[in-house]
Amino acid sequence: MNQMQRKTLEQVVDEYGRYPLEAFEFVRHGLSHTVEQIYGHAKANSDAACHVSGQQLCKGLRDFAIQRYGVMARTVLGHWGVHRTIDFGRIVFAMIDSKLMHKNEGDDIRDFEAVFDFETAFQMPERSPAAPPKSVFSL
Repeated sequence: MNQMQRKTLEQVVDEYGRYPLEAFEFVRHGLSHTVEQIYGHAKANSDAACHVSGQQLCKGLRDFAIQRYGVMARTVLGHWGVHRTIDFGRIVFAMIDSKLMHKNEGDDIRDFEAVFDFETAFQMPERSPAAPPKSVFSL
């Protein structure tokens, strides 16, 4: 009976020490968001396992961060020490090691390496200069 018991998220954060609780909670909620985006709302709320790859999760977390934090997404993630997609992987695998998440046999932390560049992934699209307003009055 050498099987490790499931830990609380707070215990994982205390033991891992690299990222704050908010980063772990973000990844946990972002996983649900990603599963819903890929499998749909009904499937995401069922007990059936819905696996996502490391690449899918990274992209889903990017979308979730932009949805939740808008133009501040990269800043918020950076405040938590999350600067690259491998940081998402480290958080995920800390939760896997603590039995808070599950992985498939083929899943590897390397799946999270360089999925996208944070600098470009969180840039908001440039707006074209607004056209001068048309006058609604005429003389």
